[in-house]
Amino acid sequence: MNILVINGPNLNMLGVRDPNLYGNTNYSELVKLIKNHCKQKSIKVKCLQSNYEGKIIEYIQKSKNKYQGIVINAGAYTHYSIAIKDALNVVKIPTVEVHITNIYERETYRQISYIKDECIASIVGKGIEGYLEAIDLLNEKFN
Repeated sequence: MNILVINGPNLNMLGVRDPNLYGNTNYSELVKLIKNHCKQKSIKVKCLQSNYEGKIIEYIQKSKNKYQGIVINAGAYTHYSIAIKDALNVVKIPTVEVHITNIYERETYRQISYIKDECIASIVGKGIEGYLEAIDLLNEKFN
């Protein structure tokens, strides 16, 4: 199994950005946690992050025929990026949407997910552990 983990805007600021909501784990610690989890399960993983919508779309487009699963936390782009939704639709790779917080219990504008219809599951409100749950879900269903 080869999985691509994509993180969107401001996720590089984990540990600094509102720790009461997002926790104290920083981005490099998150990546290390993901890589260690995947190593234990013999899963290949690549973690990418960008604050730019176009770059995230390129990550998705380049994943075709390279990865068997995508885990994506599109950050704020979740709530308005039809372009990311369309990119996921084009590549047709099983994708799990992850959000550290429960977007459905937050501000009204954050309760919209344009990408959810392109995903096989959404994992919300489980902190950084949600990434590991998403990886395990893809591994169990598609490996």
